[in-house]
Amino acid sequence: MPSASPDSLDRRVKWGLLLASLATVALLIYSVLAECVWPQWRMLRAQYAQILKAKATDDRGRALAEQFEATIQQNVLPALHTVDRCITCHPAVDDPRMAGEKQPFRTHPGDFLRLHQPDTYGCTACHAGQGRATEQAAAHGDVEFWPSPMIPARYAYAGCGSCHTHVLVPSQAVLRRGRDAIARYGCLACHTLDGGGVKLPGVAGAAGPDLSQVGATGYDAGWYEKHVARAANADGGNGPSLRPIGEPARADLSRFLASRVGAPSLVEAKALFHSLGCRGCHKVNGVGGKEGPDLSRVGEKDPGRMDFTHVPGEPTLANWLAEHFRRPAAVVPGSQMPVLGLTEEQIDGLTLYMLSLRHSSIPETYQPKDRIRAERFGEREFATDGETLYSTFCAACHGASGQGMRYPGLPVSPAIASPDFLAVAADAFIAHTVQHGRPGRRMPAWGEKEGGLRPQEIQAIVAYLRSMSGLAAPEPDRQPARWVKGDTTAGNSLFATYCASCHGATGQGAEGPALNNTVLLASASDTYLTETIRRGRRGTVMAGFEKPSTVHPALTPSEIESIVSYIRTWETP
Repeated sequence: MPSASPDSLDRRVKWGLLLASLATVALLIYSVLAECVWPQWRMLRAQYAQILKAKATDDRGRALAEQFEATIQQNVLPALHTVDRCITCHPAVDDPRMAGEKQPFRTHPGDFLRLHQPDTYGCTACHAGQGRATEQAAAHGDVEFWPSPMIPARYAYAGCGSCHTHVLVPSQAVLRRGRDAIARYGCLACHTLDGGGVKLPGVAGAAGPDLSQVGATGYDAGWYEKHVARAANADGGNGPSLRPIGEPARADLSRFLASRVGAPSLVEAKALFHSLGCRGCHKVNGVGGKEGPDLSRVGEKDPGRMDFTHVPGEPTLANWLAEHFRRPAAVVPGSQMPVLGLTEEQIDGLTLYMLSLRHSSIPETYQPKDRIRAERFGEREFATDGETLYSTFCAACHGASGQGMRYPGLPVSPAIASPDFLAVAADAFIAHTVQHGRPGRRMPAWGEKEGGLRPQEIQAIVAYLRSMSGLAAPEPDRQPARWVKGDTTAGNSLFATYCASCHGATGQGAEGPALNNTVLLASASDTYLTETIRRGRRGTVMAGFEKPSTVHPALTPSEIESIVSYIRTWETP
């Protein structure tokens, strides 16, 4: 086969170079056009200019619309070390005329811009994302290696957690009673709340203040007395909202109003967290247990560094958190977190709250009052009534009603609202248990550890247990703390026969709680131990030994005392 001539080969090379050069020039021209003529932001601003013209009602409005600049806009915030170009594509955030438009031309919803102007706070401080970018994917942080993607719109309230630390948020049950009291006593006839409320014409005081943010702005603590006085002086009464309100309902109203800080869905999500006993295992902002990881800044986690092997769907932080609530050990192999049987609504609420656990280092002049109250003055993020404290710290292990809990692979947590327990446990014994915990068990020493409970909070939990059960504290024990003089040898044999199967051969605990525990033995009196064996615990496998059953005979008082004497041999002198 004849070889190609040098001239034809030279022409091929020249044609190849020409085509490559033309392709390079075309690519450069396209790049210039895409960057300077057809960028996404420029097209969006052109669309917005057309919307302005369509909404103009006179020549002056049309002239202003024609002056609208198709240039990049930005907020430069040196104090926050932030440059945000979000308003380039979202030019109508503060234009009320655009409330009915679609994104990105819709007015910012809610009342937030009254206190959070973009030229003061920017946009990424609340929404996250990449403020300097001008392409949607990059600006929203949906690009590789950007560590803080934009918070999903459905969880937008989570951005409040960057700066705010909502304080004194009660449990869901307390919030529900407060909201019910608002409705029951007709408060919304005069007031508005979270966008709701109906002003009744002709009712005195119908221009009552909006209650949506009174937890942040404050309100008159003597409101009830003044309402009563106003009703007494008004001709013909003063409307249904001024009916007599009992002390318990007023307490519920006060706790509810203290939680109204303008972010209702986030407050509800935080109340849910305070209802499930999550702080029993997790710390948030320095307060809580150590069994699980610290959650204080979990909302800032970089999805690019997380394992999505067992998480179906998109690799987002919100999706990871939701799946972890559904199946903790499947998402994180080896996790000790039990399956809590949460509804999808609860999972959604907890995901919102987790995304809000973030923290911006902002100058003092930007710090809101609630953050200052929490960080400088030590005010609690949770309400300090006994019900909320119990729900926040104890409910996960001991049950929402104190009924005790059993999770697969974990020791059984006792029923601390059992009438048999409360009938023999003095308040001081319960408080001592909460304060010093159970060494070697999951029960921490809440009164000793950093980030634990304060003395008055422990007393509030004890009082709540009493009120929940309806049982008064037992009569003071007239016996000394150590009065039993039983036969330890006989007690050893009796314990091995009737007790070891549940409490362990050496009292280390199994189905039943550990009896070989320094704090228990130091705080439990002989009367408590003998009465517990005699009475048993209804609803558990611990039957009372005062009477015979199908599995054991009745034990005499001396036999019970011998068992107690044997248990005392484990006590450190």
